[in-house]
This record gives sequence, C-alpha cells and structure tokens, in this order.
Amino acid sequence: MRNLPLTMKLVTDNIYHIYNQGNNRQNIFFDRDDYLLFLKKYRELVAGNCETLGYCLMPNHFHFLVYTNNKSILEKKLGVISIQQLSDGFRRLLSIYAHEMNQKNGAVGSLFRQKTKAKLVEGAPNNSVLSYAELCFFYIHQNPVTSGLVESSTDWEFSSAQDYSGLRNGTLCNRELTFQLFGWEKDDLTFINRQQIISSEEKEMFFEGK
Repeated sequence: MRNLPLTMKLVTDNIYHIYNQGNNRQNIFFDRDDYLLFLKKYRELVAGNCETLGYCLMPNHFHFLVYTNNKSILEKKLGVISIQQLSDGFRRLLSIYAHEMNQKNGAVGSLFRQKTKAKLVEGAPNNSVLSYAELCFFYIHQNPVTSGLVESSTDWEFSSAQDYSGLRNGTLCNRELTFQLFGWEKDDLTFINRQQIISSEEKEMFFEGK
C-alpha cells in the first residue's frame, strides 16, 4: 500500500498539524537510530518546503506543527495527478523511511497508515487565553509525558521540547517565527510550566485514532 498525499489542500501562511501513525498502531521507531534517520530524512525531503514550528516522534506515531509558505503549495505532477510540494515531501518521507525499515527488519507491507492527516489550526476555544495553535503546540510536546515514557517533556530526546526550553540548540524548528506567531516573549517562555494547561477534552481535538 503506497502512502497518499496529505488529506487537506494547503494554503500559504497558515499553521497545520500534520500527523500519522503505524499501520494497525504498530511501532514505527524501534531504536534511537530510527528516530534520527526519520529526522534526517525530514530535513532532506520536507523541511525546505515549510517552516517547522514543533515536532514530536513517538514509538508508533509522529506529530509536526508547520507554517506553510509559497514553497509548500507549489504544484508538481505525480503521474496523472498534481500534488503540492509539502504534501509530496511527506509522501516521499514516509515511503523512503518505510522501505528502509522493512529492509532493516526483514518485514513487508505497510509501515504507516495510508493517509497522513493535515489539520488547519486557527482560532481559539471559548474561554481560553490560548489559540488552538498554541494548545496544539503544547499538546504535541506533552505526548511522551501523557504516554508514561518520561516525567517531563524535556526528558524526551525526539521532540523539539529541549530546543524551546534551552537544553539543546537544535536548528530544525524556526523558534523565532514561533515566538512571533504566538506573541510570546522569548526570555519569558516557561515551557515546562505551560505544559500543564491542556485538558483531556482539548487533547482529543488534535489526534484522531490514537
């Protein structure tokens, strides 16, 4: 089963939550090298077609929060259909990574679910001081904590939490743009404390089929 383009037609200058998980909820990462390989391929195939605001790789799924630009929506031909460049980047990422994992593990068949989901995050819930995009940002980084993998989001190596908390100087995310879009003061960002604000109802808005 081949990976299909993103489920949404993208528009420039918007924030999207993009995610997928293992077929039948199987693991997609099996050791540290797998996580690093996926991020390397993301840099090569996807990162140049958008601004990455945040990410989290989990044992059986992944999340990216991205801001689209002109490159994201460029159309290219894929056989008889047209596909946006960012969508094609994710399609190629999953296809190439799955092929390498199948070779490594002597497996066959689909590693990921067929469709990678893309959700526009805009506006704000009633009675919330944070936008949906901000809530999604914190939700993504909370995943390792709520799944019981670590005690603090900054303990998880395979997300951008360490970069935003100042524990690592990663270059994948455009942190300056994130601060600008969310109206945050860089020096005042208390990342760990702000992680505690997401309710269970709000979490359900950001990931289906977990």
